[in-house]
Amino acid sequence: MLKILTLPLFIFFQQMPVTFTGIEYIQGTDSLKVSVRINYELFLRDYQQTIFDDLDLEALRSFQPFPSDLANNYLNSKINIFVNKKLIFGKLLKFEEYDGDVRFSMLYRVEKKLKSITVRNTILTGLYSNVENLTIIRSRNYDSEMKFTQEHNEETFFIK
Repeated sequence: MLKILTLPLFIFFQQMPVTFTGIEYIQGTDSLKVSVRINYELFLRDYQQTIFDDLDLEALRSFQPFPSDLANNYLNSKINIFVNKKLIFGKLLKFEEYDGDVRFSMLYRVEKKLKSITVRNTILTGLYSNVENLTIIRSRNYDSEMKFTQEHNEETFFIK
């Protein structure tokens, strides 16, 4: 009986780290809207390991709110977007904490004639070998989903 009760608890505590990224191109505009959702504690650990490994986690937790310029640098280092083979950088618009997660909204300026988007998503890949970065790309006539992992962290999407 004890084994039956401990198995769900073990699975719960060993859950795979997952992030969600949505990339939306609005036809006729020159921008991509990107939203990212990640567990706040995992974000802090990945930030520390990637950007500022000399800074203690407690110091990062003490930032209230977390500095938007630091979050912007982190996202631009972890999510690389190439439009028509040209690397573009995003600007953080919104940073929200909600129920243990953090949600980022970013804006990327692009050419109006969007042909291809290459996405490299490496969020949490330096911390976990089993991470899944679920990503959705949307346009008026295009919709695609991709699961990025430590081994498969880049994909090119051809927009119709």
